[in-house]
Amino acid sequence: MPQLIMADEDGVLEMLRDSVAAFAQGRPGPQSLRRLRGAEADLDLAQWQEMAAAGWVGLMLPEALGGADLGIRQQAVISHALGQALIASPIATASVLSSALLTRVADSPERQRLAAGLVQGTCIVVPAVTAGSDGEAVTARLLAGGVLLDGRRGFIEAARSASDFLLLARAGDEDLLVSVPGNAEGLERADRPGVDGGVISSLRLSNCLVAGERILARGDLRGMLEASINLARTALAAELAGIASQAFALTRQYTIDRKQFGKPLASFQVLQHRLVDLWAEAEFACSAVVNAVERLEQGHEREARLAVYAAKARAGDAAAFVGRQAIHLFGAMGFTDECDIGLYLKRAINLGAALGQPESLRVQFIQEERAA
Repeated sequence: MPQLIMADEDGVLEMLRDSVAAFAQGRPGPQSLRRLRGAEADLDLAQWQEMAAAGWVGLMLPEALGGADLGIRQQAVISHALGQALIASPIATASVLSSALLTRVADSPERQRLAAGLVQGTCIVVPAVTAGSDGEAVTARLLAGGVLLDGRRGFIEAARSASDFLLLARAGDEDLLVSVPGNAEGLERADRPGVDGGVISSLRLSNCLVAGERILARGDLRGMLEASINLARTALAAELAGIASQAFALTRQYTIDRKQFGKPLASFQVLQHRLVDLWAEAEFACSAVVNAVERLEQGHEREARLAVYAAKARAGDAAAFVGRQAIHLFGAMGFTDECDIGLYLKRAINLGAALGQPESLRVQFIQEERAA
């Protein structure tokens, strides 16, 4: 099965893979995803708290904030394994992106509170830092002792379960990163079902007053935001590569087990060629993720940014392609909801759209490459 191939001298990466596999045995991903969909919920809180107890949610937070102080290499391995197991969770946003933002802001009691809750799984800290579906920005007015917020944000995971939102707003010539309570007055949430049956939300703020001590950072925050989002994109790419890898593995095994005309489907050359195509797509996605991880670790900002765009685009397309082809190879049963293979495709479509569709990331890649 395609995997993320990275140096692992101390065995930490293998240990992380094994921990996710053991977790998935007790909470099979397809069953959990169906339960989440049936409950019309956006987050399995018990599952999230188990993940927090395992150390995955605070993995990238520094030790000073109670985290494991590990890096994107370790996070990519966990995200890839979660994708393989089809463990549906907002790990890339409510863990990686939130952790990256909290790591980059100055220390404060609010920062300490959010980080402690995130690590323990008692606070669901959901970022709402990208533009709404109509591109409308969130504006802020600074008042004595507080900040008044107006505007909207769209395409947010786990908003229904959020205890706190990390929201980016514009106040005159500067940006503000504000912690907004999930039940704040003046904050309205609209939910709709995602492709995989989960919940995608949008937020509308109207005269939403937030205490001044909840302002986590102010100034030109574009660089901080971009660096944080690219870490989350890498985690998403790893999860998508995991989905592609497992969808290929399930399809390969099915074509071995399923017989037609007295022979396994996998013995027919035309299907062997199609399986090779699926393997190649999953393998290239894993390689793109490894390249992004290595570029991020090397600290070359432009090269890392381009590698992240490429990894997210490649993995998003690979997971969707492998999922579609896998459904075809499973035949009529592949199109039924009872067959797990369809859930991999639906999850891939949801994750592929998060923090940039493959097409938009390719456009960004070309624009930045040509501008050099």
